[in-house]
Amino acid sequence: MRAVAAGGRLIDTVRAIEHSSRYNPTFEQVEGGAMSGNGDSKFFDELTVLDEFAGVTDFNSYRPLPLDWVLAVADVVDSTKAITKGRYKAVNTAGASVITALLNGLGSYKHPFVFGGDGAMMALPGSRQEEAVANLSALVVWVGEALNLEMRAAIVPMADVRNAGYDVQVLRYRASVNAVYSMFVGGGSSWAEDQMKRGRYSVPAAKSGSRPDLTGLSCRWDPIPASHGEILSLIIAPGGDGLGPRFKSLLTDILQIVSQQARDGHPLPPNGPPLTLTTKGIDTEARATASEGRLLARKLGIFAETMLAVGIDFLGLPIGSFDPKGYKVEVAENSDFRKFDDGLKMTVDLSAVQSNQIEDLLVKAAASGVCRFGIHRQLEALMTCFVPSLDARDHIHFVDGAGGGYALAASMMKADFPQATPPDELP
Repeated sequence: MRAVAAGGRLIDTVRAIEHSSRYNPTFEQVEGGAMSGNGDSKFFDELTVLDEFAGVTDFNSYRPLPLDWVLAVADVVDSTKAITKGRYKAVNTAGASVITALLNGLGSYKHPFVFGGDGAMMALPGSRQEEAVANLSALVVWVGEALNLEMRAAIVPMADVRNAGYDVQVLRYRASVNAVYSMFVGGGSSWAEDQMKRGRYSVPAAKSGSRPDLTGLSCRWDPIPASHGEILSLIIAPGGDGLGPRFKSLLTDILQIVSQQARDGHPLPPNGPPLTLTTKGIDTEARATASEGRLLARKLGIFAETMLAVGIDFLGLPIGSFDPKGYKVEVAENSDFRKFDDGLKMTVDLSAVQSNQIEDLLVKAAASGVCRFGIHRQLEALMTCFVPSLDARDHIHFVDGAGGGYALAASMMKADFPQATPPDELP
């Protein structure tokens, strides 16, 4: 990072609240954290973009991925065990690093993706498969050596997904004026992850010491406490009815309960999360961004950047083109606290009464075959970020529960519905 000085050089350091170095400036950052370049981006550009989240349950709005595309899938092995040991921040960092490594490595194309807490999935053209394999192979090594976690990764062809009777269909949801996230339906994403876990598809680990490009990956934010009672991490997948009217009605009822809370239960304060002088997350981020032999220097640099950021935030005054208050508002607006990935997934700030109402609905719906679900309650939310450019406003922020979140909700769903039936075909 450049030394702190007056004028523009100070602004660069201020923007290091989230990251430590400039992304490749020849790329143009576009909606949803995917990059545009000279490649054919027709499919991504023609996807439906929703302005109202409730529209994600209109399954006729999704568009099938091209047959020659592939799914890049990765997750942390035994993430539940790691979380019970208090390593939820490392698990979330590993999950976010999948998206970071792939976007940095592929760079010049638009790619739909989704963050799952302990892993992620990205769809990309088959022509980029070799590059994706190289990036995932290096990532598997880095997660093992730097985070002391085991990661598995795979590339699954869309042709295999469809041959198995599933599909992957996509649309985009505009979370804010600056950030758009991809939504997925069709069962193919879940099937691909399951096949990876069964060992049918895998990416070999690269040689020891290999490192992916994790520029922009940041985990400096402290956990964000609940404002309304508790942070509810929720996964609702179709049951035997598939994506039929009863499942859609259930989702409508759930979203209605959530809408009773301010800002639809958004777990981040409207003015953004507080900046505090903390050492939490420094080690993880330093391991992601330090050059060889420079780990200690990187840790000291991150701490110095955090001190500067806290001071500027306390003063609340714009410095050059950087407005710290406006930036924190963007952090909240650009976060992915709700999504659809073969089911509704949310991490929301609700009262205990609202959480109980939702759980009661889900128990009844599951008993009649409408859905499968997993819930995990905790007192804080957790945020891991990818900020690919010092100047862009479409930095993206992945939200999960700080006490286990999606990983523990998924573990509950797996335990309660071990013989789940796949969803019916899309309309």
